[in-house]
Amino acid sequence: MRLIDTHTHLDFPDFDADRPSLMARASAQGVERMVVLGVHQANFQRVWDLACSDSRLAAALGLHPVYLEDHQPSHIEQLRAWLERLRGDSRLCALGEFGLDYYLPELDKARQQDVFEAQLQMACDFQLPALLHVRRSHAQVIATLKRYKPMRAGIIHAFAGSYEEAREYIKLGFRLGLGGAATWPQALRLRRTIARLPLDSVVLETDAPDMAPVMHPGVRNSPEHLPDIAQSLAESMGVPVEQLAEASTRNACELFGWQALH
Repeated sequence: MRLIDTHTHLDFPDFDADRPSLMARASAQGVERMVVLGVHQANFQRVWDLACSDSRLAAALGLHPVYLEDHQPSHIEQLRAWLERLRGDSRLCALGEFGLDYYLPELDKARQQDVFEAQLQMACDFQLPALLHVRRSHAQVIATLKRYKPMRAGIIHAFAGSYEEAREYIKLGFRLGLGGAATWPQALRLRRTIARLPLDSVVLETDAPDMAPVMHPGVRNSPEHLPDIAQSLAESMGVPVEQLAEASTRNACELFGWQALH
């Protein structure tokens, strides 16, 4: 079983003590590639250095809405400069993590929208997939995507919306990132939605170190948990885990423009 973890934060200090051994364990379980996403200007260099240090890793750079107070107008320009400098480098696979978060009331919606649209324009300009954080903001994100129509679409990270919202994203060419949240027994609505999704619309992710699955409660999440997540999701979807793994890996390779894993 070959897997791709399409969403990690392996640059976070949570992994400083054992990052190489963790990645070795993940690889031994079939997790062959992992995407590391930037969240604010201060971690761009760390994310990039990590991606340059190991061929199993790919980088995405972006300004996450939860860090809205950290983002300065100059950081948007610096992000564009990074993308210019790295244009064509295969180690840069996407723009992200960015999007809209309406769950946290202290995050100004108008300012979020400005930062979101600035990055969406960059995704269009540089023809990079967009890796989107969408929390209680599906209607606004869908409406914005319909205006921008990014050519390479992207991934809706940690998708937890309705089937109708899933259909809207799929029509726009987006894949739906599925991870630990759907393994919990209380996620009934999400599991019902997942059961209806076409296999060509999904990719697998951990969001490590966050969003640990039910079989690893209360611990640091890790790419090495992806096989267990895949098994649980496959049961919800009513397909063999090998079929889900093959489909999600193929979808990720198509999205990022990677050679298929053999």
